[in-house]
Amino acid sequence: MKKLLLLAGGLLLGGCTSVGSVGMVTKSMADPGSLLKNAQSFKELGPVEGEACRFFILAMVPFGDSTFSSAVDEALIKSGGDALLNVTVSSSLYGFIPIYNFFSYTCTNVKGIAIKLKQ
Repeated sequence: MKKLLLLAGGLLLGGCTSVGSVGMVTKSMADPGSLLKNAQSFKELGPVEGEACRFFILAMVPFGDSTFSSAVDEALIKSGGDALLNVTVSSSLYGFIPIYNFFSYTCTNVKGIAIKLKQ
């Protein structure tokens, strides 16, 4: 009976995650090329995390924003930084009652070291 309940629970919930990493990420409005050309010094603010999610109801009604830039901007707003170094990115997709696509959501998470550029 217990195995049957676990199997039924597994069929009602489904999800997957993918992970990657990048070296440096800036705010969505910044010009990373000029930052690298000018070789600006910076102050390390410490580790930060940001998350951006998008939700779907019946696979037709989306709301929210799960873009990478939204997650980066959230992390930088929290820390007051200008860029992230050694960034790890993960993207997850979860579905509840996936056969009918009743409710699902996807989230993008970023983790990295926030820096503040010195003027």
